[in-house]
This record gives sequence, C-alpha cells and structure tokens, in this order.
Amino acid sequence: MSLTVLAVCTGNICRSPAVETLLRSVLDSSVDVSSAGTHALVGHPISEPMAELLTAGGFPPAEFAARQLTRELVEQADLILALTPDHRTRVVEAVPSAVHRTVTVAELGRLSSTLPPGSVFGQDDAARLATLVPAALLERPHHVGRHHDDEVIDPYRRSADTYRRSYDQILDALTPMMAALRA
Repeated sequence: MSLTVLAVCTGNICRSPAVETLLRSVLDSSVDVSSAGTHALVGHPISEPMAELLTAGGFPPAEFAARQLTRELVEQADLILALTPDHRTRVVEAVPSAVHRTVTVAELGRLSSTLPPGSVFGQDDAARLATLVPAALLERPHHVGRHHDDEVIDPYRRSADTYRRSYDQILDALTPMMAALRA
C-alpha cells in the first residue's frame, strides 16, 4: 500500500515544509509526503530559522523549493494536513470532495492522543495512517464543546521565539499521531 500526504500552509516556506521534513524523517517509504502553499513563495527554500530548528532537532531538511497549492495536488493527496483552519477551508473550497481527508495537523494530533489502544493497525506506515485518520476523526464527538486552538502560528518574518513556538506546535501535533502509529 502507498499513501500520499500533503501539508498546506500559506507561503510554503516555514510550517508546511517543517511538517514535510519531520514526517519524511519518521515515516517509511510507503508514505509520500510533500507540501504546498495557498500563497506560496514559489521556488524559495525553507526559511533559514525553520531550517535551523529542524537541523538542531536532528531533522536536516533536504533540498526544497516552495510550490503553489493546486487542484491537482489536492486531488492526488490521500491526506491533507492543514496548518490552520483557514488553510483547511481553502483546500476544501478548491476541492469539495477533499473534506473527509483534510484536517488540521493540530486537530489530528489532539484526536490521535485519545485513540484507544489497538485502533491503528497495518503492515506499513501507509496502512497504519489509513486506519489512524478515520479512527481519529471518530473521536470528534468527544471533543465537542471544548475550545481548541487548531492554528499553528505563522512565524514568517517574526522573532526567533515565534519560530520556536511554531516549531514546537508542529512537534506537539505530530507527536501523538506518531505515538498512535507506533502503538
């Protein structure tokens, strides 16, 4: 089995390439991870402060060039991880059929953290992700009525502390997802 994951942010130079880099580093070859931006700075590399954080964390980014989100990229993706609710809305407005495979990375992390043991199974990471996402989305009713901040802050052209906060938010979202995949 193979699975395609697309991370989406605004400029595709900070948050979504960080998600791409982190997931590529921890998932097996059955999962193809890429990223794009709703207003991409096409051709630009990962912003230097985010690249430094990734490298310091043990996840040096590969060669990268930002690209614009297109209808084709959304249609080809099995899972779209948006960095904010607005990015999720933009994806779904562009391709309404993507509604059931588009989620914010923060929401997926939160929902993954409440999965009962044995909810995720499969021979490889693609199969495990294919069971994780629907199982996690079934957890939504348990979170109704609670305030959730599903926005990963945009650090572009902001302080080093803001970059750190954004990076930490991404790690905080991906950690429970990866824990569920490995349980």
